[in-house]
Amino acid sequence: MSKFGDLIKSEIPVLIDFHTNREESHTEESTSILVEVATKLGKRAKVIKIDTKKNKVLAKALRIKNDPTFIIYQNNEMKWRQSGNQDAIVLINLVEQFV
Repeated sequence: MSKFGDLIKSEIPVLIDFHTNREESHTEESTSILVEVATKLGKRAKVIKIDTKKNKVLAKALRIKNDPTFIIYQNNEMKWRQSGNQDAIVLINLVEQFV
């Protein structure tokens, strides 16, 4: 959990995709969306995927119940949270509000 705390201390926005690896096609689609978001934002933000099955304690602490759940953190503060699939353009626009 301390590594997570270090991660969200960032002055630049941190977009985290909390997910569970279910189907390979879903995982590939989700990954391609995050790659697009990361590419567009460059060094202005961090984009990270966290598998909730491999990080059960963190998922429970954050009350992650739906797959996927996206959260934007900045300076140790949650700025935005939404469950469900998101379009790359929507995610880019959301993160850019905090850049």
